[in-house]
Amino acid sequence: MAPPILKLDDIFLSFGGAPLLAGAGLQIEPGDKICLVGRNGSGKSTLLKIAAGLVEAQSGEVFRHPSSTVRYLEQAPDFAGFNTVQAYAEAGLGPGDDPYRVTYLLSHLGLSGDEDPRMLSGGESRRAALARVMAPEPDILLLDEPTNHLDLPTIEWLEGELQKTRSALVLISHDRRFLEKVSTATVWLDRGTSRRLDRGFAHFETWRDQVLEAEELEQHKLGKSIEREEHWLRYGVTARRKRNMRRLGELQTMRSNYRGHKGPQGTVQATVSDAQESGKLVIEADKITKSFGERAIVTPFSIRVHRGDCIGLVGPNGAGKTTLLKMLTGQLSPDSGIVKLGTNLELATLDQKREDLDPEDTLANYLTDGRGENLLVNGEQRHVTGYMKEFLFQPEQARTPIRNLSGGERARLMLARILSRPTNLLILDEPTNDLDIETLDLLQEIVAGFPGTVILVSHDRDFLDRTVTSTIAPAVPDAPDGRWIEYAGGYSDMLVQRKGALEERKRAEKAAEKPKTQQATASGSSKVKLSFKQKFALENLPKEMAKAEAEIAKREQVMADPNLFTRDPAAFNRLAGEMEKLRASLTDMEEEWLELEMLREELEG
Repeated sequence: MAPPILKLDDIFLSFGGAPLLAGAGLQIEPGDKICLVGRNGSGKSTLLKIAAGLVEAQSGEVFRHPSSTVRYLEQAPDFAGFNTVQAYAEAGLGPGDDPYRVTYLLSHLGLSGDEDPRMLSGGESRRAALARVMAPEPDILLLDEPTNHLDLPTIEWLEGELQKTRSALVLISHDRRFLEKVSTATVWLDRGTSRRLDRGFAHFETWRDQVLEAEELEQHKLGKSIEREEHWLRYGVTARRKRNMRRLGELQTMRSNYRGHKGPQGTVQATVSDAQESGKLVIEADKITKSFGERAIVTPFSIRVHRGDCIGLVGPNGAGKTTLLKMLTGQLSPDSGIVKLGTNLELATLDQKREDLDPEDTLANYLTDGRGENLLVNGEQRHVTGYMKEFLFQPEQARTPIRNLSGGERARLMLARILSRPTNLLILDEPTNDLDIETLDLLQEIVAGFPGTVILVSHDRDFLDRTVTSTIAPAVPDAPDGRWIEYAGGYSDMLVQRKGALEERKRAEKAAEKPKTQQATASGSSKVKLSFKQKFALENLPKEMAKAEAEIAKREQVMADPNLFTRDPAAFNRLAGEMEKLRASLTDMEEEWLELEMLREELEG
């Protein structure tokens, strides 16, 4: 095993209250690709800043190899002194680093390099910072939420870059699929301490549950041991007083450990407030269009959204997802075409910019709309501090200004407010930004079990696959031209259908070219016939295709169970892999049969 190039050991840090970090550690070796996971507020970003040398621990050991280079992705980059993004990104290069890397990275991150840093949006600032830290290809790359504000094509490109980088990585991200594809080890920060699993994030949740179950069992055993010792002290032999005093001391230690045990932070428990049922047809859009100047954002697009549908919108940044969403919900009028909204609609929106939040407002005031200490949830009066607890806020935070909350806590607060109000149409614009894994699980359960209708914009592939019933995406993914297509199923289903459509077009083009060649062959020799092997294939391929279709249908039926992935992810992944192979085999058989059938027709004609 290679020696570590960075090591944090027994790190302690407190900001006046309960310790944020109490014995946490992190060891990075060359080639490591570590995902750092934990609840919002568990200290992940702080531990990363200690590793980067930006925050000093109150105690513990910090070792960095003297020759190692470290780069940390800043949440709020400082552009002072830089006139262009190119200049800012190149300032991160060291002697001998290739300046072309900056141009390459900026291009793939959607920036030209000529932008004025003072005019950048929050998302563009993060992308510029990402180019700056990746360009030197440092020994250690520390990335805190690198996928925030990136669209799906860019996230998938970033995955490929990080998979092949020589830098050791430590990643914090809420994007499950991203972590699964990039990480090879997992560090779990929980209740101030850290545990390491030398496997990627795909194995984390199973391992975490096993750890918590073992911990619960140990606490149960400790409680039983205390009962036995108390019984011995009361009724046991007292002649050997020294032994009694020793055991009394041990009992006091066990009691202290038992009382001092800090269990895992609770999970968010919430349900959506009931609302009057909407009409069966929620939204009907007929040939709607929208353009800004010369640029077409939406060319004639039609859709019918029914009660109970969950629709996802995906596409590159700037493709027009938010514009299409606003048109469908009546917030923006189309240039042409008609949008009809159904009856009895009660709409709630979670905006990606969190614009609904006043930083000077308090949590309690925001949740109650300034109407005292109570709020109405499902027709029942609830005290605000009791309701806050369901979303993992402490009672003492009730008077805390919103400006003091982390990004994840702000998202959780907005979620708490939305769920307290009656709604039957949820509009979620990038709802997964800044949420921890457990709150993501809650949001997934809410969306999947929501009795009304949901329309969401998201770059989180895993979240889309687990929730949506159909996906709207640009017809041309790399260069959106205003045409949008609705695909059945989630993001992965959309990719399969898009690939199938592309292969179908290629087959059609290929088939259109073949008759001329085959006609020339047929006219050149009237005696040409199908070989025995070709005849056999032509007769038997339809049977084999029918078998493949039946096998696909069987697996589709099993995978239609919405709880399968949660209950048995291994079985779900196995079935998905089998489906992919069966579909590929079916495509090959269909193509071979089509070619043979066309050849037969030409020879016989």
